[in-house]
Amino acid sequence: MGEILLEVATDVPFGHGIPAQLGISGDALNVAASAAAAGAHVGLLAVLTDDDLGQAIARRVAELGIATGLLKFRSGQQGVYLVHCDPDGQREFSYARSGSVGSTLCPDDVDPAVFSTAGAVVAGGIACAISLSSRAAVMKAARVSGRFVYDPNFRPRLTSPQDAAAALEELAPNAFLVTPSFPGETSALLGCAAPAEAAAKLRSLGAANVAVTCGADGIQLETDTGSSWIDSIPAPAVVDQTGAGDAFVGTMTARLVLGNSLPDAARYGAAAASLVVGGKGGTGLVPTFEQTTAHAQSAHEGELPSHA
Repeated sequence: MGEILLEVATDVPFGHGIPAQLGISGDALNVAASAAAAGAHVGLLAVLTDDDLGQAIARRVAELGIATGLLKFRSGQQGVYLVHCDPDGQREFSYARSGSVGSTLCPDDVDPAVFSTAGAVVAGGIACAISLSSRAAVMKAARVSGRFVYDPNFRPRLTSPQDAAAALEELAPNAFLVTPSFPGETSALLGCAAPAEAAAKLRSLGAANVAVTCGADGIQLETDTGSSWIDSIPAPAVVDQTGAGDAFVGTMTARLVLGNSLPDAARYGAAAASLVVGGKGGTGLVPTFEQTTAHAQSAHEGELPSHA
């Protein structure tokens, strides 16, 4: 659940007359696309404009293998962002999303009958930050879901560290899995200087499981059975790092729902994340699970089971 955005991407600094590519992205869509590619049956709760643009976005959602039955259509302004990116990962964003139709997501949009029976529900800090009604929808989803996954996805342009930390603290007791990033989110939201410290603090707040993503280094896992470290997987090619974290969350959640252990699901998530950076835009490259499996196996031969 969350906001879908139009993406206008360039390879050169912003300026009049520069070539750009139109895409459809946003953290919720990126997560859903990766989860669907990893083998899960996925629906996406989001609000789109009730016009030709909204229908075009809905068609893209369907193309990515995501069920469209949860999409809502309302009058309003479609959220947009412009991004200049380069292969080194240097990105410059400009957003036009204040008061967007996506931010009208509200608790009434969360159907308890759907959310309570889902294998997992994923939401992020961006959905909590874009409006009070959207935040309330996330809180309701966390309460009614049997397996709630939360990615803090802290964006200083959208919210303060204090508000983001408050949302995280409120959601943690209902979370099956929380996926903060180190060092940015663990420092700003939790006041922790080490991944293991952050994972332990989230567990003390009530989160059942924690996966602290540490960029190119790897992932720190904390569960009922103890702590473990998952190495990252080098990317075959780096074109645009947009959506890598979303791919990790979507793939990992899908594989948990489909029966993989938390460490194995995290390895698949790491493999997917290292592949998506080879494409342009949040959904420019969504690897199939066969591609993800092959990449994971080549990096960690013998560590992963054959996929179901």
